[in-house]
Amino acid sequence: MNFRKTVFQIALPITVQSLVQASFSVIDQIMTGQLGSVSVAAIGLGGKFSSLFSVVVAAIATVAGIVFAQYIGSGDKNGVSRMFTINTAVISAISIVFQIFSMAIPFGIMSLYSKETATIAVAGGYLFIIAIGFLPQALSLLMSSLFRCQGNASFPLFASLAAAVINTALNYILIFGHMGMPRLGVDGAAIATTVARFAEFLILAIFMLRKIARSEFSLKFTRGQKSGEFKMFICILLPMLATEFLWSLGENVYAVIYGRMGTDECAAMTLTNPIQSLMIGAMTGLSAASGIIIGRLLGEGNEAEAYANSKKFIKYGFIGSIALSAVLLLSRSLYVEIFNVNENVKNLTCLILIAYAIIAPIKVENMILGGGIVRSGGKTKYIMAVDIIGTWGFGVPLGLISAFVLHLPIYAVYFILSLEECVRFAITLWIFKRKKWMNNLAA
Repeated sequence: MNFRKTVFQIALPITVQSLVQASFSVIDQIMTGQLGSVSVAAIGLGGKFSSLFSVVVAAIATVAGIVFAQYIGSGDKNGVSRMFTINTAVISAISIVFQIFSMAIPFGIMSLYSKETATIAVAGGYLFIIAIGFLPQALSLLMSSLFRCQGNASFPLFASLAAAVINTALNYILIFGHMGMPRLGVDGAAIATTVARFAEFLILAIFMLRKIARSEFSLKFTRGQKSGEFKMFICILLPMLATEFLWSLGENVYAVIYGRMGTDECAAMTLTNPIQSLMIGAMTGLSAASGIIIGRLLGEGNEAEAYANSKKFIKYGFIGSIALSAVLLLSRSLYVEIFNVNENVKNLTCLILIAYAIIAPIKVENMILGGGIVRSGGKTKYIMAVDIIGTWGFGVPLGLISAFVLHLPIYAVYFILSLEECVRFAITLWIFKRKKWMNNLAA
């Protein structure tokens, strides 16, 4: 296998896709940023709860990708079909549960994040609308995972690009009331997001059906499993779900901390989200490629090459993240001037971005090492332990103490609670070097 060529073929489309999504997110943020601090904060809080759903279904898609990669590496096409069937059922059930709760009690959910009535009212309406698109969003993630493991990463890229264009165009039309449409503000942004999610799902479904019809894609729904296969799936999935749910719950605790520090503080954190998405998105392709390539090698039984290539991924990730942090430090002031918010929000945003630039390289290393390499062997319980220790043993306590006991400013609170990334990295690196995570699921 030509390592660099394979990495390029897998990582580039995923990176471009992530950057496209993040870039359009910046455009969306600029549009909604014209609506004022309350609307910015409301979208941030509504999006924070929906991110709880997103990380759960992304965890399922990640588990599917782990098994897809190893089965493809071993040449087990029927195994891929069996895993796709199982994951479709699980991810659909979870999506429906989240959708019911989000549409039944949206304002009650948002009241947990903020004590300000105006923010709760706007955020609740936003959450109700975007919840409609939960199921197509989840199924798109699953199909994208399969396409990438099959070497067809360009299909998810095209679908994502189309969805991003639709989302941005509808934002422009619906938020501000152009082309004869009413001015819907935050609700318009939510409608645009929901329509875009349905569009992405339909495009991916069409791609998949065309590949199956042409016999270029071996996939069929089946109720049968090999002996022990479902147990293996559950043993990988449950720690992953627990990991992502508890991590996201921790992120939601952070959102509660920011929200209760004030509207300006919450708005400043929200304005940093697109930049964080851009930086992480730039390295997402490398993380995804590490999971797929190392998973394939483990499925082939080639542990020595898998370990050697893992070290290369770690090195590339560190170099890339340092470069991106330098760019962020140089451009942060230009970024905040785009938004129609008060000077205090702009200043807070700049300071938070400095803190983020410092911690970003460690975040990226955790994404590649824990989120890609170690998980590729199916030993998701290791990462569950790491995340619980990092988020709940360090991040949440540090955030609560720094915000409500020491009463530090939000940029200091963010930096202090983000130090849990260093704890995660130290533990995960130790696990990596012990090599017990290397496991052939297809054997």
